[in-house]
Amino acid sequence: MHVPDGFIDAPVSVTAGVIAAAGIAVSLRGARRELDDLTAPLAGLTAAFVFAAQMLNFPVVGGTSGHLLGGALAAILVGPFTGVLVVSVVLIAQALIFADGGLTALGVNITIMAIVTALVGYGVFKLLVKVLPRRRSSVTAAAFSAALLSVPASAAAFVAFYAVGGTTDVPLSTVIPAMLGVHVLIGLGEALITALAVSSVLAVRPDLVYGARGLARPLRLATEPQKTEEVATS
Repeated sequence: MHVPDGFIDAPVSVTAGVIAAAGIAVSLRGARRELDDLTAPLAGLTAAFVFAAQMLNFPVVGGTSGHLLGGALAAILVGPFTGVLVVSVVLIAQALIFADGGLTALGVNITIMAIVTALVGYGVFKLLVKVLPRRRSSVTAAAFSAALLSVPASAAAFVAFYAVGGTTDVPLSTVIPAMLGVHVLIGLGEALITALAVSSVLAVRPDLVYGARGLARPLRLATEPQKTEEVATS
């Protein structure tokens, strides 16, 4: 989904850049409340995972391919504000080092792939965990649904930018079904990866999953001594 240079005109690209900068600024302040001794190392690991996963493409249909966006996954694991920062750092590194996504389109890419996916994904996730039974399987199901919906939401955000400032001759009537149709399928792959990653962390360290805090008790070692009551004897 990386938007290249020249695909969106200058005024819209500048506007998207302002949106992206504002989103990052707000996320920097919000991340202070989310980051602690547990989430800070996990944020770095999540960024590395998203960076590596975005380099791998999986086939979808008709010769097209997709890759992990990672916004929903990052938001669930380390919090929505930190999740925005994690994906933004990945996108900036990809643009500067690998020319994956144009520099003039960096604001568009951060807006649609970091801000939209993290906020939509986390919003759906929190809504579902409130209504589903309080168990780990519900967290995994909520993560799956959140990631699934975050991808077409990102595609819809791109369509909105294209509708206002697209520079190609491809009509909007062609762009809309192409983007939304393909990205619903890509969302299935994103959902599977996200659910697998979240369930894996839940299985070993449920206290590390930011979105599931308060829903699962931390694991205890089997060798932890149990308190016993002493019976007084006369």
